[in-house]
Amino acid sequence: MKLVFMGSGAFGLPSLEHLSRSHDVQLVITQPDRPSGRGRHPASTPIGAAAEEAGIQCLKTLDANEPFIIEKLNEVNPDAIIVIAFGQKLGPALLDGKLAMNLHASLLPRHRGAAPIQWAIIQGDGLTGLSVITLADRIDAGDVLGMVDTPIDPSETAGELHDRLADMGPPLLEQVLLDAENDSLQPVPQDEEEATHAPKLRRSDATVHFDQSGVAVRNRVHGLTPWPGCDILFCGSKLRLLQVEATSGDCPGASPGQFLEDGTIACRQGGIRLLKVQEPGRRPMDFQDWIHGHAVEHPGMCTPL
Repeated sequence: MKLVFMGSGAFGLPSLEHLSRSHDVQLVITQPDRPSGRGRHPASTPIGAAAEEAGIQCLKTLDANEPFIIEKLNEVNPDAIIVIAFGQKLGPALLDGKLAMNLHASLLPRHRGAAPIQWAIIQGDGLTGLSVITLADRIDAGDVLGMVDTPIDPSETAGELHDRLADMGPPLLEQVLLDAENDSLQPVPQDEEEATHAPKLRRSDATVHFDQSGVAVRNRVHGLTPWPGCDILFCGSKLRLLQVEATSGDCPGASPGQFLEDGTIACRQGGIRLLKVQEPGRRPMDFQDWIHGHAVEHPGMCTPL
């Protein structure tokens, strides 16, 4: 099939790479280059860089609804437009008469919005997945064209789940494109009463509080890893929590945030054990390796930053 791919973030890379091999991707549309790295030199989006490397024509724009983009789409006249992590709202003039589909990283209508993977973990979902939907006026509210689910492992961080879901995208898209080619698509409207929202995360969300259950603390740490992260002051040292595990037993007599001799940080219910941490400017490391090189008091206190 003749395709146009619209995307910016790394989540769409496996799908773009697959579709460029199995279909005719004639055009990629992405966000403009942005300053990156220590030198703040302009850099392409992950999708833009992949398109350029593959020799696919690539247009970069702050607004995909501009007339020259619409003219280019009409010139290409694709069989389908694939939209993945693009970051722009597409208007009716651009989509008029075209089959356009969006790959979204949740089981819609749950977790509509910019951060579905993170909020699925933070809110303790046991199951997540991918949805391919039509594009609608309201964000992520289109009809469902295809869906696949997968369990969330309690040890999984948002970064790990992001990569795993991204790799699940190509076969789902292939199935939906095959249905479109066979004229057998069966769009299913979303249940609005079941809709929840997954708003964009900010640096101000990078907090964790031990006056919750150990499971809730674990979910928040993993949902905010790798970004925006969860930092604490641990017995006088600033640490970013990268991976933890929840403990089921309560910590009688301990205050939330207290570090106990058995290696547990007490929470309101149960506790957590630190598995991977990172000091500012250092590489991530196992907590047990980190603690061997530091004098830590028992009991000590852990304070959110």
